[in-house]
Amino acid sequence: MDAKLFFHALIKFLLGAVIFGLLIFLPAGSLHYWQGWLLMGILFVPMFVAGLLLMVKNPELLRKRLNAKEEEKEQKSVVALSGVMFVAAFVVAGLNWRFQWLVLSNWAVWLAAALFLFGYVLYAEVLRENTYLSRTIEVQEDQRVIDTGLYGIVRHPMYTATIILFLSMPLVLASPISFLIMLLYIPLIAKRIRNEEAVLEEGLKGYHEYKQRVKYKVLPYIW
Repeated sequence: MDAKLFFHALIKFLLGAVIFGLLIFLPAGSLHYWQGWLLMGILFVPMFVAGLLLMVKNPELLRKRLNAKEEEKEQKSVVALSGVMFVAAFVVAGLNWRFQWLVLSNWAVWLAAALFLFGYVLYAEVLRENTYLSRTIEVQEDQRVIDTGLYGIVRHPMYTATIILFLSMPLVLASPISFLIMLLYIPLIAKRIRNEEAVLEEGLKGYHEYKQRVKYKVLPYIW
């Protein structure tokens, strides 16, 4: 096991959990915000398990996923705007619970949690199918077009999974107001996909032909 990679991943994981908790519970003004604990549980427990599996079975993919520095100028603005969106959505969710503006019923929260876990399973399958996935837009050495499995249905199944994950998060937090904020993720991801496909068409052999075979980007028969 790569000790340096392990500690790098562990530090990022713990830092992410702490920041996430602060964004939710400080605005809520209480640790009794059970929906916040539910989201943290279904988000970070599977993330920890997946990180351990990647550490053992595919450390190179884990290293790629930890590399979050974008080189594409257009993508830097997408990442920055996404960060603002996430902070706003989580802070509003905490405030929404604190002041009881518009709080979803418990059954809706649990339904959203099930949807979130489905998105996680989908995300894990994408990682299994495509070992070239990194968090930045790039064409890697010896990269080839993946066109089987989920990639035979839509060209960007990772974004399908993230849309499910991100739009279910505010519902797990019982905050429909935050859900409206998170809808901004759709135009942001559309912008990211446009730039990503331009980079892939220019640098990845066979990607243009792949686009002709697989017509839909994220949602079959819709987008």
